[in-house]
Amino acid sequence: MADTKTAHPAPFFLSLGLLAVVLFAMMQGGWWLALIPFSSWILFSILDSLIGTNPVNPDPETPDADLFWHKLVVIGWFPLQFLVIFGAIFYVTQTDAMDKSEAFWLFFGIGVLTGTIGIVYAHELMHQKNRLERWMADLLLASVLYSHFRSEHLLVHHRYVGTPRDAVTARYNESFYRFFPRVLSESLTSSWTAEADLQARKNKSPFNLQNPFAKYLALQTGMLILAFVIGGWVGVALFCWQAFVAIWQLELVNYLEHYGLTRKHLGNGKYEHVQPRHSWNSDQRASNWLLINLQRHSDHHYKPDRRYPLLQTYGSSDAPQLPYGYPLMTMLAMVPPVFRKIMNPRVRKWHAMYYPEITDWGPYKTASNPMPR
Repeated sequence: MADTKTAHPAPFFLSLGLLAVVLFAMMQGGWWLALIPFSSWILFSILDSLIGTNPVNPDPETPDADLFWHKLVVIGWFPLQFLVIFGAIFYVTQTDAMDKSEAFWLFFGIGVLTGTIGIVYAHELMHQKNRLERWMADLLLASVLYSHFRSEHLLVHHRYVGTPRDAVTARYNESFYRFFPRVLSESLTSSWTAEADLQARKNKSPFNLQNPFAKYLALQTGMLILAFVIGGWVGVALFCWQAFVAIWQLELVNYLEHYGLTRKHLGNGKYEHVQPRHSWNSDQRASNWLLINLQRHSDHHYKPDRRYPLLQTYGSSDAPQLPYGYPLMTMLAMVPPVFRKIMNPRVRKWHAMYYPEITDWGPYKTASNPMPR
């Protein structure tokens, strides 16, 4: 379904409500801290079921000037997130307002916020050409100690999605508990290799200041030093804890987005071009407000430079559909038997629909098909 209007920006400001929830829970302490994950996981799953889907496609040719408010909420997020993280470190370490257990759960909730909102916004910003937006992406990623995600995502994932070379493409039948440690290790290695290859093409050593990893190291070190200055080693531990939770949230989403989907191998290390059918799609309205249309992932991979308000959706004949939005699907991913029962039949149906000529998918599950650098 097409429309000539772009979605109103107001619903995409719902993320500001999560900031208010964090601050309220921090002031109240105790069981109120459970309100933070409840608001992002449970509440938006309920809203998805009540509000339903949005099959409307905005005009993809909408001028960038008409998207000012859509861009503002994303560009302006880092200062707010920065204040929440470091303000909470000060609150916990410099006052007697919270005990250790409460501090642990507070920063768990902050990690849910920085992963659910911060990294999603960084993902949007890193795809833009504007220097300010790319800097905001780098700062957001540094605040969760995952700066290399930018290099991995832009240089590896988008190029090799749906192939054995892409660590972030979850294999068929692979549980999240196998996926998570694998992707943590492989994505760091692949991102460094990709950036080192770029430096080599310029006849430069990878150990020079033009390699983005130098900036990543400086920004992340700066964040850790600030956490130490404010809260000592306790502050550093709390900062690292929220970063881990944020990364866990990100990789849960990555696990969903391409689970079991592969591009057809054409021989000689070549694969078909990326199409909408190589990403799971979801039209759930409420969670797309929260995640700035990230669930229209099929179009994002098809047109990576398209801003989030203009992302298109696809029907079941063009892209595989998730049964629920990301908030509920990420919870299900933590229970592998349930997740497989829901998703594996959908993957098999996808195989039969798009690639009926392929009867042996074994080679697609391993790295046996070499890919050129």
